[in-house]
Amino acid sequence: MNNTPVIALDFAGKEEALQLLKRFPDEKLAVKIGMELYYAEGPSIVTAIKEMGHDVFLDLKLHDIPNTVKKAMERLAVLGADMVNVHAAGGQAMMEAALEGLDKGISAGKCRPLCIAVTQLTSTTESQMQKEQLIKESLTESVLHYGQLAKAANLDGVVCSVHEAMDIHKHIGTDFLTVTPGIRLANDQKGDQKRIATPAEARRQTSDFIVVGRSITAAENPLEAYHTILKEWERNK
Repeated sequence: MNNTPVIALDFAGKEEALQLLKRFPDEKLAVKIGMELYYAEGPSIVTAIKEMGHDVFLDLKLHDIPNTVKKAMERLAVLGADMVNVHAAGGQAMMEAALEGLDKGISAGKCRPLCIAVTQLTSTTESQMQKEQLIKESLTESVLHYGQLAKAANLDGVVCSVHEAMDIHKHIGTDFLTVTPGIRLANDQKGDQKRIATPAEARRQTSDFIVVGRSITAAENPLEAYHTILKEWERNK
């Protein structure tokens, strides 16, 4: 998976997504296809973007009984995505089933996509988690617990906020991936994210991948915005 900033293609349809990507003619990108775009276009959007030469994080956050997730991952495995995910709240057995499905569905000679687990959404605050999910521990403790479950299930890493990435690496291992959404440039709007950070802060906090949406996709010049973020990300290695 390309370690450049992952661009979140949060668009309603294929044409908008492809029009944006055409503004990056000389770049091999890493992009995220989420629920909105995938549900609108189906598997063909993954194929189209892979044919353009880009890496794809297919962000569908599967969460169901183990057998259903296993069967779904069998189907997703053939699409050629480079990274897929599940919700850690589904439990260790469900996460193990996800890997079984990927291994069963992947074509001969192909590597399975990275499989990571969502811990707590970056739109979730600690007080909200405690009140609505009835989790009494701190947000960091919840994220670490889910990370340890994902590690026990042999997943490759987790989705977390920048602010938990260093703790994940400290307690679970530096080779356990942290994929961190909620990335903004210093002067950008927060939107609906609560636990956000700049690319420089993400690098200092040892994030492995950063996911950037509106700071690029809503910019007047997306290519220029991408390079600004890329430079900040790489300058702080």
